[in-house]
Amino acid sequence: MVDSEQISASKAIQQQTGRTFHFATRLLPRRVRYPTYILYAFFRVADEVVDAADTAPPPQQQAELERLAAEALGERSPTSPVLAAFAETAETYAIDRADIEVFIDAMAADITTDAYATLEQLRGYMDGSAAAVGRMMTAIMGPELPAAALPHATALGEAFQLTNFLRDVREDVIERDRVYLPRATLRAAGTTPEAVRALEWSPAFATAVEELLERTEELYREGVAGIRYLPKDCQFGVLLAAILYAEHHRLIRAAEYDVLAQTPQLGPLRKLRLLVAARVRWALRPDPEAVFAQVSAVPAAEAGQDAPMGGFARWRPRRVWRWVEAKAGRD
Repeated sequence: MVDSEQISASKAIQQQTGRTFHFATRLLPRRVRYPTYILYAFFRVADEVVDAADTAPPPQQQAELERLAAEALGERSPTSPVLAAFAETAETYAIDRADIEVFIDAMAADITTDAYATLEQLRGYMDGSAAAVGRMMTAIMGPELPAAALPHATALGEAFQLTNFLRDVREDVIERDRVYLPRATLRAAGTTPEAVRALEWSPAFATAVEELLERTEELYREGVAGIRYLPKDCQFGVLLAAILYAEHHRLIRAAEYDVLAQTPQLGPLRKLRLLVAARVRWALRPDPEAVFAQVSAVPAAEAGQDAPMGGFARWRPRRVWRWVEAKAGRD
């Protein structure tokens, strides 16, 4: 049986490394909140293995992931409280073995892959790194109609991951030497992965980021549409997580898509304001899609509405002019 020490250790990992997710997790019922701490801790332990490029060679990282997988799947005795708690949680909630395996496979891909050619390839990676996480969370919540909930959980997991990629471009380049933004998207907009690695902002880079924001927002709408299939006591917590993650899009647009100069961060007061705004609207009308449309940074899709205009149409001319002046001076 998972004990209080294991839960506390897992909770501490989430508090330290996933503040936004932790903020929303606290609104889940205890029956879901505690297992969520354990899942998140396991995800972070695996993620830290592949982020240890400076301290461990690839074969050692791969071997460590294989050990984690064996312990998580109950094939060998766990060597840490986090692994022991995860293995028991996976058995208790009948988490699909395939989701654990595909998650580990995605982590292994980070050892040898530092870029993706197309959005489709990136989504293949995210099926393990993010969508599988959404499916595991769904298993813990225990919806009455899991077949109806799972496709939406997959979409929401991908949306969270894409938001993270767009928010963390600078961090991924500097700390991990990775560019998750697809090469095809960058080149179609008129920039290159090499420019991203050099942290060079341009109008073309802004176009690429805006396109990916819009694609991510389609996934948010699809994901939030399935919250109604979750148990009533889980719906608001998942909805708030979606609102908080999507709020990074507002910050990215306010910075005129320059995620290369600094990483957008949600402050505690902004999170609190979003919580209050969502809670008030939820009390009046507990409809996930309606509240998300009213509170989140994601514009509501309207029937017959043309696709949103690209980023260039929304830029502030002063920002573009500064870039033109800088290029002229540099050249």
